[in-house]
Amino acid sequence: MDVKLSKKGTTLVVRIMEDMDHHSAQYLRQKIDSEITKATIKNIIFDFTNVNFMDSSGIGVVVGRYKNVCKLNGKAAIVNANPKILQIFEMSGVLKIIPVYNSLDTAISSMCG
Repeated sequence: MDVKLSKKGTTLVVRIMEDMDHHSAQYLRQKIDSEITKATIKNIIFDFTNVNFMDSSGIGVVVGRYKNVCKLNGKAAIVNANPKILQIFEMSGVLKIIPVYNSLDTAISSMCG
């Protein structure tokens, strides 16, 4: 599983570099959680530019990290998700709790508001 983590202030940007399924979910969960606990992270942005497939375990990773940042009074966002991934988020109800943006800059700006 390839994931690129970067920080923009108190926001962790998680750029997932391949499809999300039950094989990659555990690794992603551990990698993101360790970053949240060791740093001054409050918000999280999931960048789905390179994701073409996601199953329910991928949804679990996103919702679980959303709950973690909510405990820190933080926010979560999704960026650059293709229509197929957006449809999965829509059907699962994720879009009712996590906003979607078309660009990373817009998502980062929304975290400051």
